[in-house]
Amino acid sequence: VVDDGSKNRDAVVAQRAAYADDERFNFTILPKNVGKRKAQIAAVTQSSGDLILNVDSDTTIAPDVVSKLAHKMRDPAVGAVMGQMKASNQADTWLTRLIDMEYWLACNEERAAQARFGAVMCCCGPCAMYRRSAMLSLLDQYETQLYRGKPSDFGEDRHLTILMLSAGFRTEYVPTAIAATVVPDTMGVYLRQQLRWARSTFRDTLLALPILPGLDRYLTLDVIGQNGGLLLLALSVLTGIGQFALTATVPWWTILVIGSMTLVRCSVVAYRARELRFLGFALHTLVNIFLLIPLKAYALCTLSNSEWLSR
Repeated sequence: VVDDGSKNRDAVVAQRAAYADDERFNFTILPKNVGKRKAQIAAVTQSSGDLILNVDSDTTIAPDVVSKLAHKMRDPAVGAVMGQMKASNQADTWLTRLIDMEYWLACNEERAAQARFGAVMCCCGPCAMYRRSAMLSLLDQYETQLYRGKPSDFGEDRHLTILMLSAGFRTEYVPTAIAATVVPDTMGVYLRQQLRWARSTFRDTLLALPILPGLDRYLTLDVIGQNGGLLLLALSVLTGIGQFALTATVPWWTILVIGSMTLVRCSVVAYRARELRFLGFALHTLVNIFLLIPLKAYALCTLSNSEWLSR
């Protein structure tokens, strides 16, 4: 248990004392707050297990998660594996319901497809298991990540996954290993999270480009699709806005095509998940067009900014 420079240490003395005689627990107190990555490294270097399980503080894992992830790690070629993310506060607001569906798609479309080729591009931090020997060999690179000469402290899960793939390890996904995590319930918190994630994704996508030729061609197509598809959508929206501004006519064809593609995608997902609620994911298209695309454009222009934004 790593205390990352807490300012309220007096309040947790009783908790430490309660577990002080339990040999399963070891407490490390860092003199100042150094952030998740360095606190994580402090724990890893003092641990002794063959496998390292990373769980975020706002995440609850199912009782069988450890055994299911560990079973996948029996293959020595696997360096990291992740479970399926769900929103523990799904029922709170319309936004948390939307994010829960977004997580389902990210796990069971994107990660599941990448896992068929042994190359999940981001083993999510809330529930990811790493091979200790592989992680130790990468700690120096992991700890000293820089972007344009400045320390890059966020996006540790994606960066560590890319380092695993670069070292020749496989990264996998186990859909039956369920982890429930608290997701943003207000738009402001959600957009700050997405801005941090967007910067991390752009940075580590550049880092991943050299390793793509050594992976399956699908992974190259996947990276091109995720970035090129977003660019094409942005171009379509700008073209539609331009048509409306210059000709005072509604760009019905643009609206019809985007709407049709949204309907097809949501229908397919609703069928695969056997849940009609995924038809409501069509709302995410509006959030994507009017909020996330401008935000990602801003992220691309401010990649050097390493503020955590949520502290």
